[in-house]
This record gives sequence, C-alpha cells and structure tokens, in this order.
Amino acid sequence: MTTPATPATTLRTVDVGTARVAYDLTGTGPNPPLLLVHGTGSAGAALTWGGVVPRFAGSRTVITPDLSGTERTTDDGGPLSIKGLAEQVIAVIEDAGAGPVDLLGFSLGSPVSAAVAARRPDLVRRLVLVAGWAHTDGDEYLRNLFTLWRRIGDNDPAAFGRSVTMTGFSRAFLNAVGRDEVEAMIPNLPPTPGTLRHVDLNLRVDIRALLPRIEAPTLVIGNTRDATVPVDHSRALHEAITGSAYTEIDAGHVVLFERTAEFTDRVAAFLAQ
Repeated sequence: MTTPATPATTLRTVDVGTARVAYDLTGTGPNPPLLLVHGTGSAGAALTWGGVVPRFAGSRTVITPDLSGTERTTDDGGPLSIKGLAEQVIAVIEDAGAGPVDLLGFSLGSPVSAAVAARRPDLVRRLVLVAGWAHTDGDEYLRNLFTLWRRIGDNDPAAFGRSVTMTGFSRAFLNAVGRDEVEAMIPNLPPTPGTLRHVDLNLRVDIRALLPRIEAPTLVIGNTRDATVPVDHSRALHEAITGSAYTEIDAGHVVLFERTAEFTDRVAAFLAQ
C-alpha cells in the first residue's frame, strides 16, 4: 500500500460527561469509516496515527479521537476508566454519524476498543487490537513497568521519555535509526499530567469479563519484540475472543512506526475480507 497525500481534515468536538472530546475526520470513500484509538500519551492521535491515516483516507473516512488525558480534550482531570474512555469513543461514532465503523485500538486503545465492541456491537463492523492486553493485575512485569513509569514521571521527565523509548521500540529499530534519531524521539512522550493519568489507568486495566461479549470479526496483532506489552498478552486476547484471527509482526511495541507498510497492509487485508 503506497502512501498518498493526506486529504483535508475536519476538527469536531462532542461533549461526553465532563469531557469535551476533540476528534478529526479525514478522507472519504466507499469503504466503511475507520476509527483509530490511540494509546498512552497526551499527544494523542496526531503522534500515534500520523503515518497511518494517509494510507487509509483515500478510500474511507478516518476518525481519530483524542480521548481524555490528551492535550486537545478537556475534562475535570479525574481518574480515567476503560468504561469512561469507551463511552467517549461511542459518543464520537454517534456524533460523526459513522456507525458501524471498523475500529482499531493500539496499546491502551486496545482494551478501550474491545470495551466498545463488547458494549455496543451495533457500532462495530470489524475490530483490530494491536499490542493490547486484557488485564494488568497478575502480571508482575506490566505492574512494575507502569509503576516505574509513574514514579519516574513524577521525578525525572527526561528519564521517563528515555524509558518509554527503550521499551516502545525494538533494539534492532533503535540501532537502525541511530543515536541522533533516538535522541530526537525521547521528548515525544513527556510525562504530562494527562500522560500520567493514562499510566495510572494502565495499572488498572481489566476487561476479561467483556471479551466473551465481542461479536465483531476481530484481528489481534502481536509484536514479537514488544518490551512494553509482551506478545503473550496479544496471544491471550486472541484465545479469549471467540473466532478471532491472529497475526504477529517482527517489531517492537510501536509497530505502526517500525513497520508502517507491513502493519497497514495486514490491517487493510483484514478489513477488506
């Protein structure tokens, strides 16, 4: 899949509880709308999906919300929940008049997207879960990693960015791009209050009860070199979702940066079925 120029983007907002959620509509076309749910980080959709949106927006409308904790969305600053973020995604779908959509969630966006599919099957045509997980409690690796992020974020912002970069990308990718590029990536995820709200939620994720309720055809994508959310979690999601398909990519956590073309090609093939 080649990368065309990005069509014009329209910014909209929708009120959900105490939040005013910002979202973008990009592109148009005959295919069902595609909604992309970002992961941890206050930069939200723009940083996560900048290289992905142009690959789909030529043949469909791509919807990219910024959920609570991001810079463009305002709320009361309270603790986040998977249910609350799922309600924001549902409100965006309904406000855009776009359902049913193809729904893709990355990292923290995976449990949020799974919750949307479980709670509102009428709004989700196909579901893609990338580098996600069903629960944090019981996995000492995840619990300690997110706890470390929380503590570093409170005390050493530069170290936070370095830690997230080290676990977000595979060693092979970091070595391939070189020192200057790695150093330039480190400031991309500062430990803003919104980012740390996402980290707090990462520590509390548990969607196991929702997974049997997912009806949409589902593709789970795991990344073999993922040092943030180890690939075993993607395999477990696949096993827990009846009838789901599964594929792995030889990449770190942020597969959509490391292997953009391979990632989007596999997603496009699944959505076209």
